[in-house]
Amino acid sequence: MNFSEITRKRQSTRKYDKTREVEDYKIEAILEAARLAPSACNAQPYHLTVCRGEIKDKVAHATMGMGINGFAPDAPVCIVISEAAYNASAAVGAKIKKNDYRSIDIGIVAAYITAAACEEGLGSCILGWLDSKKISEAIGTQGDVRLVITIGYPHPDDKLRDKRRKDKEELISYK
Repeated sequence: MNFSEITRKRQSTRKYDKTREVEDYKIEAILEAARLAPSACNAQPYHLTVCRGEIKDKVAHATMGMGINGFAPDAPVCIVISEAAYNASAAVGAKIKKNDYRSIDIGIVAAYITAAACEEGLGSCILGWLDSKKISEAIGTQGDVRLVITIGYPHPDDKLRDKRRKDKEELISYK
């Protein structure tokens, strides 16, 4: 599958096939893509925690509330992205330029994870509605939890949806 196909096929999966586990080699391929993702000054200021079983269930439940993310427990895998320290050059650059490079880098690694999952025939959904404290306690991390990505095989009923996006004229300008 080429990149163009991934951009058309990848979507937020909110209905997982609970009968199918995700093979370890697919998770490893996703993690390798994440490891190779670019970041400011190559700082990679995040930590990835792969969760399955009881820990995954705790993480998934910590993303639910007010009717949001009710599908999360059905995903067989959650990848938690938590903050880690900048390296020295990224820390200096962030301070001087007053730019939150860590958030940018976390967004980039999340995009790489979801694209790699799609390439592996898996569905994914990036979850930002979460209880960082509960997730940190469940996985034993020190850094603030920023995102959780659910991963699994889409349910057979979960068909490719039309993408609703802004028109190019609204998003893009040329000068």
